[in-house]
Amino acid sequence: MKNLQKGDKKLLNAWAFYDWANSVYTLTIASAVFPIFYEQLFADRSHYIDVFGMHLKNSALITFTTAFAFLVVSFISPLLSGIADYVGNKKAFMKFFCYLGALSCMGLYWFDLGNIYVGLVFYFLGLIGYWGSLVFYNSYLPDIAFDEQQDSISAKGYSLGYIGSVILLIINLAMIMKPEIFSITGDDAAMKAMRYSFIMVGVWWVLFSQYSYYYLPKGSKDSGEKLTRSVVFNGFKELKKVWGLLQDNIPLKRYLGGFFVSSMAVQTVMLVATYFGAQEIQWSSKEESTIGLIVCILIIQLVAVVGAVITSRASAKYGNIPTLIVINAIWAVFCALAFFITLPMHFYVMATVAGFVMGGIQALSRSTYSKLLPDTKDTASFFSFYDVAEKIGIVIGMCIYGIIDQRTGSPRKAIVILAIFFVTAIFLLLRVNKKEAI
Repeated sequence: MKNLQKGDKKLLNAWAFYDWANSVYTLTIASAVFPIFYEQLFADRSHYIDVFGMHLKNSALITFTTAFAFLVVSFISPLLSGIADYVGNKKAFMKFFCYLGALSCMGLYWFDLGNIYVGLVFYFLGLIGYWGSLVFYNSYLPDIAFDEQQDSISAKGYSLGYIGSVILLIINLAMIMKPEIFSITGDDAAMKAMRYSFIMVGVWWVLFSQYSYYYLPKGSKDSGEKLTRSVVFNGFKELKKVWGLLQDNIPLKRYLGGFFVSSMAVQTVMLVATYFGAQEIQWSSKEESTIGLIVCILIIQLVAVVGAVITSRASAKYGNIPTLIVINAIWAVFCALAFFITLPMHFYVMATVAGFVMGGIQALSRSTYSKLLPDTKDTASFFSFYDVAEKIGIVIGMCIYGIIDQRTGSPRKAIVILAIFFVTAIFLLLRVNKKEAI
């Protein structure tokens, strides 16, 4: 372990490299390979399964599991934030959640309908591990970088994460498309390749995170402080304080309302898109379905970068709030049109649109929030509130989607319902005083 000074380039690069290590989880497990693998398990049977004493549709089951995981995350994040601010060895906490997430990804290798409960536990713990490690990872930023360095190194981390995750996904795609080249044989060679990809995610995550751990300090306080009840619940106290301050900041309060509703829908669409494509698009074969869905994920990743750049330029010319209103309008139309798509080409076009507006709305939402913060601001507490609001929104959005999918048997109707949230967000954003917002 190297003891480098704050602002040291090697220390900054080591911190940013953790994005390279952990971003493979969000792409391979949350978005691409696992959703396809999960759907393939039900290929030769009904989409329904008896679990937890209920007869649930498979997509509703994974949606409810995801929602419950995010509910737990939204509760433990303030606890972990409070600990991260005071504990002397935050690296140990970061490692714990990192290894929990990585080992859970490896555990997905044994995910099967015969041991569905074990598989769901691994899926659930993988999500907890990923988000838990991010709390401590993000809390390192003010410890290792000066104010003028934080924007650039944060952007570098995002770029490294994007590159690393796409590289591994391309390798996994090659394994799934041509398993024989990798000596993967048998009737279910593609499924075996997917299982191996889960192990690769875990190994990648653990292996490359070691570079970050080698250089990152133990924590902001080398001596450490006693972990008291007050320290543990400090994160909740900060959230309560922010809530009180919002009552006197009407533009920010109104904006947060629009963001909450919009984020609820955006995150839900992105989390369920692959399951929707697997069930509702008329692929000619299982192979075309697998390859087509992963290609769509890659399209979304590539277009999202372009969307973020164009959105940034549009906001500079027309303003943040008007640009966000237009993007939400595009999302609303997107969800309405999703009811009618049936062919692979339709899905490719929709993936392109989704990627464009996804990259734009995520980047612009956070920067708009930052601009609306009061001058005398505790940015860490305000952004902690922002993150918790986003996660609670995911819980609500996923539950609504899952309930509609379960009751109607059609994810199409659930997607269309999400259009209502985008329209609601538009009306809420229209209430933000534009002069005050500036």
